Amino acid sequence: MGKIITFGEIMLRLMSEDGHRLFQNDVLEATFGGGEANVAVSLANFGEDVAFVTALPENAVGQAAINAVRSFGVDTTGIVRTGERVGIYFAEKGQSQRPSKVIYDRKNSAIAGADPRMFDWDKIFDGADWFHFTGITPALSETMKAAIKEACAAAKAHGLCVSCDLNYRKKLWSTQEAYATMSGLMQYVDVCIANEEDAEKVLGIQADGSDVTNGTLSREGYRQVAKEIADRYGCRAVAITLRSSRSASDNDWAAMLYVDGSCYISSAYQIHIWDRVGGGDSFCAGLIYGLHHHMPPQKTVDFAAAASCLKHTIQGDFNRVSLEEVTLLMNGDGSGRVQR
Repeated sequence: MGKIITFGEIMLRLMSEDGHRLFQNDVLEATFGGGEANVAVSLANFGEDVAFVTALPENAVGQAAINAVRSFGVDTTGIVRTGERVGIYFAEKGQSQRPSKVIYDRKNSAIAGADPRMFDWDKIFDGADWFHFTGITPALSETMKAAIKEACAAAKAHGLCVSCDLNYRKKLWSTQEAYATMSGLMQYVDVCIANEEDAEKVLGIQADGSDVTNGTLSREGYRQVAKEIADRYGCRAVAITLRSSRSASDNDWAAMLYVDGSCYISSAYQIHIWDRVGGGDSFCAGLIYGLHHHMPPQKTVDFAAAASCLKHTIQGDFNRVSLEEVTLLMNGDGSGRVQR
């Protein structure tokens, strides 16, 4: 089985203490995270051979970011050292009816300014069979749009399966910009992953009978969305996470997987959230793991949903759970009883 490659930005995450607004006191927890890095760490924890590719400055902060993912066994040898800064995001954890808040300080980060020619995709993809990226990366800059297109074309030339989490970020680009770029990249995508809003914001495909704000989700509507994505772009699999937010602290969580004209719905979870950031990335990792190991579709989506459920209970971007822990929850043990 070949190596899995992920490519994107890793950022310094500065978060206020639980229950505190940003800068309510003088304490901020410093960790690292970012969509494709989070996926790589999760897959490494499941025992996969995985590499994370990005660009980081040759300084102590850049090295700390590398050390953070490398400590989980992720291959970092493809990381390019360039630029002057690591992107930052400030996080304030929501509670009850107060939503979580993210503030980006990532302009002119090392990866945003990296020359696409710095990445030797033929070398990076040697021995690999899977490539994963998100819609965040091409939103960073014009150079990253070019880099992602080159990476996807090289991945297909090398026979890799390509997965993409649409991951729309309104603070990075408009829906029009997202559609113009992502609709062109979808020709390379074998596995498309989205949440309740992404398909509409990025691809202009709306689910009938759903209203994310009031928590109304139509499974039939999203089945039609998945079918349209698969039919329009030729994806062999489309996964959509189904989140109903009762509050910032409590969500209902499930997912669906559309494969070969059939729709598979995961087990549903009522989650009391500790940290929501990275929840979608942990779902991506679980889905990639299931598909990479040729699990049946129902088992694949159940595994991915269980992996993400557990991530919501863990502080930080990274999903620090094992294959055994996900399997235990997937098989029905969600009691939370002490394991002795």
